[in-house]
Amino acid sequence: MSNINIDTIKERTFDAIVIGSGISGGWAAKELTEKGLKTLVLERGKDVKHVVDYPTTNMYPYEFEHRGEVPFAIQESSPIVNRCYAFREDAMHFFVKDNEHPYVQEKPFDWIRGYQVGGKSLLWARQTQRWSDFDFEGPARDGFAVDWPIRYKDIAPWYSYVEKFAGISGNRDGLKELPDGEFLPAYPLNAVEDYFKGVMSKKYTDRHVISARCAHLSQPNPIHIEQGRVQCQNRVLCQRGCPFGGYFSSNASTLPWAQKTGNLTLRPFSVAHSIIYDEQKGKAVGVKVIDTNTKEEIDYFARIIFVNAAALNTNLILLNSKSNRFPNGLGNDTGLLGKYVAFHNYSARISAEYDGLADYKTEGRNPAGGGYIPRFRNLHKQETDFLRGYAAGFSAYRSADRDTSSLGTDLKEQLLNPKLGPWRVGSHMMAETIPKESNYVTLDADKKDEWGIPLLKISVDYDENDAKMKADYVEQMTEMFTQAGFTNIRANTAGQAPGLDIHEMGGVRMGNDPKTSLLNKWNQLHHCRNVFITDGACMTSTSTQNPSLTYMAFAARSVDFAVNELKKNNL
Repeated sequence: MSNINIDTIKERTFDAIVIGSGISGGWAAKELTEKGLKTLVLERGKDVKHVVDYPTTNMYPYEFEHRGEVPFAIQESSPIVNRCYAFREDAMHFFVKDNEHPYVQEKPFDWIRGYQVGGKSLLWARQTQRWSDFDFEGPARDGFAVDWPIRYKDIAPWYSYVEKFAGISGNRDGLKELPDGEFLPAYPLNAVEDYFKGVMSKKYTDRHVISARCAHLSQPNPIHIEQGRVQCQNRVLCQRGCPFGGYFSSNASTLPWAQKTGNLTLRPFSVAHSIIYDEQKGKAVGVKVIDTNTKEEIDYFARIIFVNAAALNTNLILLNSKSNRFPNGLGNDTGLLGKYVAFHNYSARISAEYDGLADYKTEGRNPAGGGYIPRFRNLHKQETDFLRGYAAGFSAYRSADRDTSSLGTDLKEQLLNPKLGPWRVGSHMMAETIPKESNYVTLDADKKDEWGIPLLKISVDYDENDAKMKADYVEQMTEMFTQAGFTNIRANTAGQAPGLDIHEMGGVRMGNDPKTSLLNKWNQLHHCRNVFITDGACMTSTSTQNPSLTYMAFAARSVDFAVNELKKNNL
């Protein structure tokens, strides 16, 4: 019997374990397996294989029972996720059901989750911008949060590394606040977007409109063909899963690449309960898993562990990883675990119309979404009554008006020959929020989910700095739209609860000092050095840029360090 137990433990022992198979977990898996480590990837949701498990990807609108709309009963049972722009009939199977995955809201927070192999990499908006030293130096300049333990020069080569493999389209714009990368050809701006860019360059020296950078194969390189991916078809049906691999996802790229090494073991339906800490060895030795379907408890073992469960779930796992050494959660000697959570503020939009360029119209689809306005506030000096700043999206399209007032043949003729209306333009704010101790997550003392894991309690909210920034965005964008001759300018600041931006970050922040941070410059827990966090939980501050590219770079960089440390027997 003892021999059987030994054999069973051997079967459950790996060189490395990765918790989570989304954007950062997929990168950790790719890097670990490529470097020869037998790696177990744990995913709490179902398996989703590239192409095979994209059931709606080639369906026509008329093939959907509800023509793309979500039935009212499903909207009622999932009121939180229903607010997400991508939660429609063609993609709702990639989102969690709110009633099956509850959490506790001390303050309103829309937690959008996708539990399956690939995670939210199947659903993300695919916008990819590098950080600059303006971002990494932000906390040191204004004193909010702690100083980042790295600067742009530390991460720049890893940005290049992941960009070449993932495939990022964009232009080399030469902006210090938004460093250039390793780009495939950019998607062009349309006539009005380009017109607005020209006006801004004449009216302002510090405000730039560029083609949005995105993780789409506008023109694939050999490395992308080797992955089995081909050119983006500009369908803009990305949330269904792309059978062409035209945009970057774990399913189309990193996980199949890891599988080819022969070193990957992927286990879906595996809820990570906690990380197992060995008091005598003074390090983590494995992960306790609850089988999603059977509720069986299983322990897996490894020399190093990467936690990439997405920011808030990573906090939950660490908080639930209690031992005599760490009674308040793994690595949590300071009591900081779960605190200083921040997010992006997307709660303001502005729209307008333009009567010029009437000889042009929009044709086709742009997967990049149009233009991007990098942050221009508080870059070189503190010039406003709020800290940090915001970026903005910008897009334009030509509307078509169809007259539906007639009947019969006349109606048919009118529908087939719509008249072009004015150009419509729009922008949305992408603002940085300040990490604060009062924004935190913790475990509920009484409530548990169906796998016996405490529910996450979320207490996160906007503050006065966010309100001032939002007002400035509306004021400045209104001025910019007016300068461009746009009319009927309307601002929408009705807002939304934090979380709907789907860019929650922090709780396990990086820093130089173990007294004020949980991770060092290598994303390594200060007090449990064989555990690494390379998803959004590691972020010390949020910047204004979409964060996924930075997670990818952190994951690749951290794996490189961890494997070298393993070779030196330092872990």
